[in-house]
Amino acid sequence: MSRYGLFILLFLFGLMWGGTIPLTKIAVSTGHHPTGLIFWQLLLSALALGTLLYFRRQTIPVDRDHIVFYAIIAIVGTIIPNGFSYLAAFHLPGAVMALVIAMVPMFALLIALIFRLEMFQPLRMSGVILGAIAIAMIVLPETGLPDPSKALFVLVALIAPLFYGVEANFLSVSKLGGTNPLVTLFGAAVVGVLITLPGTIALDGFIDPRAGFGAPEWALIGQTVLHIAAYAGYIWMIGRAGPVFSSQVAYIVTPAGVVFSVLFLDEIQSPWLWLAMMILLIGISLVQPRESGGSLPERGKTTTP
Repeated sequence: MSRYGLFILLFLFGLMWGGTIPLTKIAVSTGHHPTGLIFWQLLLSALALGTLLYFRRQTIPVDRDHIVFYAIIAIVGTIIPNGFSYLAAFHLPGAVMALVIAMVPMFALLIALIFRLEMFQPLRMSGVILGAIAIAMIVLPETGLPDPSKALFVLVALIAPLFYGVEANFLSVSKLGGTNPLVTLFGAAVVGVLITLPGTIALDGFIDPRAGFGAPEWALIGQTVLHIAAYAGYIWMIGRAGPVFSSQVAYIVTPAGVVFSVLFLDEIQSPWLWLAMMILLIGISLVQPRESGGSLPERGKTTTP
């Protein structure tokens, strides 16, 4: 595929991921309990990924080590971060959620530095500082939030990118981190369903599909489908163009999430929020790892996250 074709697909996958942000906002609009939303998200993911892996004749490892691995990914990569994301999304504008989730590479770098998985580099650390400045611009009174009293929920929302950063570092050091990403997602979804079902029932958070489908229920389905499609496409692109090129999807996801929130949620954003987004994108560019040469890797040089 040509370089321009890869850029088009990168843009498309970024739009898909950005589209999940306003859909999340719609999914929580009627007050569905986060456990119920997470349960159905995991179940739908398991069904979709299981079907895909079945037709690909992909083997699913189910030994003890892999089951523990799937459980950690489910808890750290979905249950905890999505629970706090759903809680925060009920109170915060979709555009703010789009900016907050872009903090993942900053948290991942900080965690890697704490555990000495990365070498300290002043330029990359400056990106983390810019990310902190961007978040401060959102939560300071009379700046990025239409309701300053909701500033606490920005801190709640930040728990999600923190745990995604933990997940990224866990995958980098785990001996099973090289497991096929789609297999990992499927295994984590299945184990996650088993983990969340008792809590969903105990907390009276179960969403009964027989009660009918409204906008929130369809939004949850749409969010799940877009996430699976975008992630599968992202994995494919890593194999074709390399991880550094593929990581540029972050520059599309955040602006797309903000713009879609303005278009479909009728949100009115302050100039401070747009400025915060620009600062955050600059911060992401500084945090991203560099690849020598700066060009697309040759076809066939594959790397999985």
